[in-house]
Amino acid sequence: QVQLVESGGGSVQAGGSLRLSCAASGNTGSTSYLGWFRLAAGKDLEWVSTIDTHNGPTDYHDSVKGRFAISQDNAKRTVYLQMNSLKPEDTAMYYCAAAIGGDDAYFGLSERAYRYWGQGTQVTVSS
Repeated sequence: QVQLVESGGGSVQAGGSLRLSCAASGNTGSTSYLGWFRLAAGKDLEWVSTIDTHNGPTDYHDSVKGRFAISQDNAKRTVYLQMNSLKPEDTAMYYCAAAIGGDDAYFGLSERAYRYWGQGTQVTVSS
């Protein structure tokens, strides 16, 4: 089992920045990818970014490329999502999730590829 706890959400104005954290505990060695997803009101769950926690490669949804950066601190078993140049359309509940592996997980093709999920942290961007 892996437990994930997100933090760092809040309310900011457009153009501002936030850094989300996802602290992992439990059998983290059993998972290879940690991803961020977001759920906005009235929309489907959307994949945002993935990091290969063993080897380091990252991937991003086109809508956040150049603005968001995913990183990790292995000693703290924490993954971060630095969000810059925030837009009102980034407003959503943000979730981190852990996957054992596979392209569906790494490229965010299916949320079902992710076995463990956190409780979410709300990000609100005002114009």
